Amino acid sequence: MKDGKIEKIKDLPVEHLLAGGTSMCSGCGALGALHQMYDILGENTVIINAAGCLTLLATYPFTPLRGSWLYTAMASSAAGAQGVRDAMDILMKKKRLSPADNLQVVSLAGDGSSYGMGLSAVSAAIERGLDFIYICYDNEGYGNTGQQSSDATPFAVRSASSSQNRFEKKDLFAIWAAHRPVYCATVTAAESLDLAKKLEKAKSLRGPRLILAYSPCPTGWDFEGQNSIEVGRLAVKTGIWQLKEYENGRTVITKKPSERLPVEEYLKIQGRYRHLFEPVRNDEAVDMIQSAVDRTWAE
Repeated sequence: MKDGKIEKIKDLPVEHLLAGGTSMCSGCGALGALHQMYDILGENTVIINAAGCLTLLATYPFTPLRGSWLYTAMASSAAGAQGVRDAMDILMKKKRLSPADNLQVVSLAGDGSSYGMGLSAVSAAIERGLDFIYICYDNEGYGNTGQQSSDATPFAVRSASSSQNRFEKKDLFAIWAAHRPVYCATVTAAESLDLAKKLEKAKSLRGPRLILAYSPCPTGWDFEGQNSIEVGRLAVKTGIWQLKEYENGRTVITKKPSERLPVEEYLKIQGRYRHLFEPVRNDEAVDMIQSAVDRTWAE
């Protein structure tokens, strides 16, 4: 509101909106990661957004991003990206679109879509060699509908649909790497330099590229929003979240903790794990989580 008039969303600074000026939760890790990535991707980008938390950035016909935006159903962002990429390629071939007006095609989807219902469409897109960047913001559950368990929900988490998840988190990075894409990388907003380097590299390449962004969710994981960056840092320091990249058939760790902290340091600051410590400590579950992390690093 200004001088008694409502300002249009498109007239507000992108920095204000990406800082939480729309209907996003305070401290959203997905929003923090997107903010940093969009600084690098720039406005010469078309985002194909699968239904999910970040869909709340868009209030038709406006978004807080200066680039283009296309909304799709939860399972369809890769298919939508194929259609947009094909359309622009055809227009350029017919000289109805200049190279200067060509856009970087980016799929933006949560873990519910990426690990589950949209995975088959993504697999087909990688096999076709689609020239796109696929960004998955991984908040380890269906955050937009109440944080029900998804295929990305870790073992022992209490969610809206499970008192204690009995399954291990699916390894989306490994699934992508098995397709032999051009590039895959894991990132988190808590490690800005690592994120920036990987986005710059992904932007410079052509073909299927994955950016898997660890995205702490204050409302779904039950911690205070101002602690989102600290949760991200602890995920890296405990080894829960590996920062790595895949290129030319080889996976490399890009940031290795000098000395990994016990996973308990990460678990205890989140309400979704509180049942492992109160009213009685569940040593078996905590030890299983630690063993799984140790095994992953040993591999």
